[in-house]
Amino acid sequence: MAAAHNYDVVGLGNAIVDVIATSTDDFLVRESLAKGGMALIDESRAHQLYASMGPATLSSGGSAANTIVGLASFGARTAFIGKVRNDELGAAFSHDIRAAGVHFGTPVSTKGPATARCLVLVTPDGERTMNTYLGACQHLTSDDVDPAIIAASNVVYLEGYLWDPPEAKKAFVKAADIAHGAGRQVALSLSDAFCVDRYRDEFLKLIRDRVVDIVFANEHELKSLYQTADFDTAVSAFRDEVVLGVVTRSEQGSIVVTREQTVSAPAASIENLVDTTGAGDLFAAGFLAGLARGLEYRDCARLGALAAAEVIQHVGARPLRNLADLAAEAGFGA
Repeated sequence: MAAAHNYDVVGLGNAIVDVIATSTDDFLVRESLAKGGMALIDESRAHQLYASMGPATLSSGGSAANTIVGLASFGARTAFIGKVRNDELGAAFSHDIRAAGVHFGTPVSTKGPATARCLVLVTPDGERTMNTYLGACQHLTSDDVDPAIIAASNVVYLEGYLWDPPEAKKAFVKAADIAHGAGRQVALSLSDAFCVDRYRDEFLKLIRDRVVDIVFANEHELKSLYQTADFDTAVSAFRDEVVLGVVTRSEQGSIVVTREQTVSAPAASIENLVDTTGAGDLFAAGFLAGLARGLEYRDCARLGALAAAEVIQHVGARPLRNLADLAAEAGFGA
């Protein structure tokens, strides 16, 4: 039997500062950017694109980091493992995540690439197009994985984007091995359809070798995973895997899939769609917060929808309202 955990969830992911600006479809075309996707860029391209963007807002981000901050806002006990450089953006990221109540003790890099940044272009329809310079993120290694923190966490949450830097893959696998050795669960977010395109076979192997127990995906990522344009076909294939599958469908809500059942939950209503950045990250935060409380899957998904609805009504990928208060207002008890 696993010992009592100290953290509800520990996240392992890219430590990134988001640089967010409004944009137009014409600008995306001129810059040859694939709308709605995430592209990896080098430092030179990061400087060039930043110079071409309109006025920007800086906000700490990173997929798993956003999820962990969301969980902390729900009142969960959380920790994060990610790599920054000892520079201005690295200091900002470290301050922000600790100020959110998250334990963050990963040693900073004192040499090498700068702290990572993601240039986020938000079009009038709220769609976000991301261009990421990984920088110091690529220096996250298995040595940065603290076995004590992993073993003390009920769930280890990993982002698919970690599959880009080679050394981070080793950190990913080490964390999963430690978690399972301690009787914990491992969750994976597929992160992005383009990420799935790059690593489809490897992600399927992680699922089928039971390296991961919980998988988060949106509709596009799931269809990419199983190489089908038909959602029902993708869900049927997902149902055959031995995982807890959670699939978001924007305004159509979400479904939770296991071999035994499929549970649907509605999206939460919103007044004004501003920026979809972080919607999937915050949905995962709400869902995992529900699991930590022992809620039924449908209620976990409802909490996820509540968090996603909060974050898409303002610029930035982290909540501006306290999510525990928002959940209480929606009828969820402490």
